[in-house]
Amino acid sequence: MPTAFVMINTELGSEKEVLDEIRKIDEIKESSIVYDIHDIAAKIRADNMDKLNEIITLVRSLDKIRATVTLILIKKEP
Repeated sequence: MPTAFVMINTELGSEKEVLDEIRKIDEIKESSIVYDIHDIAAKIRADNMDKLNEIITLVRSLDKIRATVTLILIKKEP
């Protein structure tokens, strides 16, 4: 099952609002506000790479998101 971590930068002060929006997406399995150069970390799991791409694109298009960094897992270690 394709998995990605998306690190999200939001507009100043909108972290909670963006977090609430991304948590409405079924494929977002975990998400938290973080203290880093990023504001939110989200874990996405999808049935296939096309669906993963669709969800990442959806997240990137949400209001008040300034930038993202996406890490796609290529091999899951035991």
